[in-house]
Amino acid sequence: MLYLCARQQANIKMDKVINRGRGGARKGAGRPKGDSKLFTFRCSGDMARSLDEKRNRTAFIRDSLSKALAAEPRVPDSIGSVTTATIVKPMRLPYFDIRVRAGFPVPLDNDERAQDVEILTMLCPHPESSYLIRVVGDSMIDAGILSGDIVIVDKSNRNPTSKEIAVCELNGEYTLKHFVEEDGQGWLVPANPDYPRFQIKEEDDFSIWGTVTYIIHKARD
Repeated sequence: MLYLCARQQANIKMDKVINRGRGGARKGAGRPKGDSKLFTFRCSGDMARSLDEKRNRTAFIRDSLSKALAAEPRVPDSIGSVTTATIVKPMRLPYFDIRVRAGFPVPLDNDERAQDVEILTMLCPHPESSYLIRVVGDSMIDAGILSGDIVIVDKSNRNPTSKEIAVCELNGEYTLKHFVEEDGQGWLVPANPDYPRFQIKEEDDFSIWGTVTYIIHKARD
């Protein structure tokens, strides 16, 4: 049996008086629920010193992120599903540095002649500015792009030639077309005779979002 001195017994009684009525959750107590999230990150020494000089670091970081997100161009969703190249998992495949003839066969069963190639690096030399877009529509079939194909778009190239294929934004809508200038006038030109050319007028809100670098599709009959 445990015996307590008078002082210990008095302290226990006092604790019971103080904590009386504090059991359980109180209505409205605690931090209100919301959709906010807590992020932690590391930064370089120069950046850390600059942040330390700010009077309100939280407000500065929040304002900086808001400005960066507002300046970031929107991702097109009206021409198909979009995936950033940076989230694509690396994949290496054997590559034979020879020319395959369409006539007599060439043996390709010698693994010693093959070298591993990183597919994403080959198709996306600028992964931080590249997007994979699954195309919906057939306005570019004569350029080899059919509905369901995947195109790799480099957002850092916004000056395509007339022979290249561009992702263009016209009045809030995205489209995949050739961009051609004729007599100082801009045109969006499809690669399908069933679709008309679009003249870009002075009052239009137009911009080039990126340029197609590769087309991925299955072999068809």
